[in-house]
Amino acid sequence: MSKEYVSITRRGLLGSAVAVAAAAVTGGPATAATAVARPHDPGRVPTVWREFTRTPFTHPQIPYVGRAGHRGGSARFPRRPVVADVRAYGAVADGTTDCAPAINRAIAAAGRAGGGTVLIPPGTFRIDDLIRIGHSNVVLRGAGSDRTKLYATRNLTELIGVYGSRYGGDKSSWSWAGGLIWLAPTARWDSLVAAIKDKAWPFEGWTGNKRDEWETLTTVAPATRGSWSVTVADPRGLKPGRLVLLRLADDADHTLLEHMAGGGPGPEAYYWDDKTKLTSYVPYEWPVRIARVRGRKVTLERPLPLDVRPEWDPRLTTHVEPLTGSGVEGLTLEAVETPQSPHLLDKGYNGVVLQCAYDCWVDDVTVRHVDNGFGFVAASACTLRRTRVAGRGSHHPYFCREGSHDNLVEDFTIEERTVPAPPNTQLHGINVEGLSSYNVWSRGDLRMGTFDSHRGLPFANVRTDITVDNNGRHGGDASAGPLFGARFTHWNIRVTNGRAGLMKIDGLAPYSATVGLNEVTEFDQIDVPDFTGDLRSRLELYGTTDVVRPRNLYEAQRELAR
Repeated sequence: MSKEYVSITRRGLLGSAVAVAAAAVTGGPATAATAVARPHDPGRVPTVWREFTRTPFTHPQIPYVGRAGHRGGSARFPRRPVVADVRAYGAVADGTTDCAPAINRAIAAAGRAGGGTVLIPPGTFRIDDLIRIGHSNVVLRGAGSDRTKLYATRNLTELIGVYGSRYGGDKSSWSWAGGLIWLAPTARWDSLVAAIKDKAWPFEGWTGNKRDEWETLTTVAPATRGSWSVTVADPRGLKPGRLVLLRLADDADHTLLEHMAGGGPGPEAYYWDDKTKLTSYVPYEWPVRIARVRGRKVTLERPLPLDVRPEWDPRLTTHVEPLTGSGVEGLTLEAVETPQSPHLLDKGYNGVVLQCAYDCWVDDVTVRHVDNGFGFVAASACTLRRTRVAGRGSHHPYFCREGSHDNLVEDFTIEERTVPAPPNTQLHGINVEGLSSYNVWSRGDLRMGTFDSHRGLPFANVRTDITVDNNGRHGGDASAGPLFGARFTHWNIRVTNGRAGLMKIDGLAPYSATVGLNEVTEFDQIDVPDFTGDLRSRLELYGTTDVVRPRNLYEAQRELAR
């Protein structure tokens, strides 16, 4: 796929747009996008941004995330025809009738019809069970987060049971998985229920607990990070629109993990063998749609997230049939108010979770009095927009784990807790872990919490245009390995309480970029780098009162493909 670039003027840069043309995934030529700077714009353009516009897909510190989110970051979600109203299935907005059976019947009917919108009118609907969307192209739509409320009276421990982690102990799985609104394909749900019944760990990634059972479609020739096309050994079975997994396995010397950390002396000297939780996350599985097939050349809808090397046994494989094209819109999920549980003993008053979902979305949804707010569990190319976590305080307001990639969280808010935190509880914030990559958090307001890089070597993630009262703490077991891989970027971050922890990452994250951060100091939880030597990280416009231009890294990258 050809990529052509035009020169970039200072005027265009100050307008936070990029005058760059990139070929669309359909293979057609793209047109250059040019913007005019606002008069008297006081912003300053960092050197690293100028570099990025010249090499957007292979920059050493900044990842290309311009196609993160539902349908490559589409600003519009599908408006599916209405096929059911929950009142027709017995739901009553009186706040006392259990409406979960009626809502789930309406959702099931929409699934049998091949998709469509299920309406929940204004009012308060009590639910004594979880709400599950298991079929593609089904949308659950309320009348607005300020008009439609689901009042949840029970938690996942009551509804499903108490199950520990795959590593033993008394930790509750509901501390990082499961939702009272749970989007997961029916096939994954069935295997999940069976695993729970057998006391097995049910929350594995895109290929489940038995990865070796999935079919190899073809092997893949060597390619470099940022390439939009790969050469395959056998193109049969590959066609435009098909979703496949690119699967990369680590080798005995852990060179794949080193590559995820940027390579070089630091990662090469790091001791990986005892990081048992981290190594359980590989093979790295990256779901992606095929845009075009011409002979043995296969063009993808997104550029490669990593190099493809023979020693990692690269292949395209099948996977759990994902949930696609489904969403939740316009409602508040409020759990009965109970005290927050001690750390890792969450009962499962959880909000909205997307699991094995691709091209799905949540829009205009508030969750209140929850243990955990919004979650991605092996979910990719999904968007959370206009979401809010409110109420008595939560463990993970947002979590992103088990190999979740290319997701977008924008226009989000974590409100201050309404009651003091009980002893032995924990507050994280916007979490990412478990080899999750190329995710974006954009235009956020964290009135409490932190940027929780939760170990497990997440890499190439972006947090941009966010205000945060940095009063949370990160987590992560030592067996999960490093806090950061390569190409983490914090861009235009405003820290209201002056705490540096996990905001200023030039001394922690390899091959990272911290750009446009107010002056901060270290206190409370203080970390040391996982890797020795020069991290080759960038720090620009630190301590400046000027707003960095472009203001929002994700939105500026979106312009690259226009």
